[in-house]
Amino acid sequence: MSRRTRQPGAMLMFEHRTEPLLPWREFVKRLLKSAALGFVMVTVCLAIGILGYHVLGRLAWLDAMVNASMILGGMGPVDPIATTSGKVFESVYALFSGVAFITSIGVFLAPAVHRLLHALHLEVDAE
Repeated sequence: MSRRTRQPGAMLMFEHRTEPLLPWREFVKRLLKSAALGFVMVTVCLAIGILGYHVLGRLAWLDAMVNASMILGGMGPVDPIATTSGKVFESVYALFSGVAFITSIGVFLAPAVHRLLHALHLEVDAE
């Protein structure tokens, strides 16, 4: 099995297909880091939504959280927004949330998908 040499300064997040599969313990660590990053991404996006709905939409904190959660989860708004700035925020936040949520799912699933694809492309030495 040939090993590809990495150039200094080149940052590869996952191992190359010619490298062996990552040991299970290391894979679980990678998956947990990825899940933590996805959770942080969703939490930051939710905080942006809560703050925006509270300040620009003039909703109470709990109502702002419900609206932001529903938009982020793809369900849609719950409370009507009366202010123009709130409506503009709601529109931008809805577009942002769609991309952010899908991205966070991608970040979470990337290690598992990579491991599956890597396993399918492993070269087995014939002895």
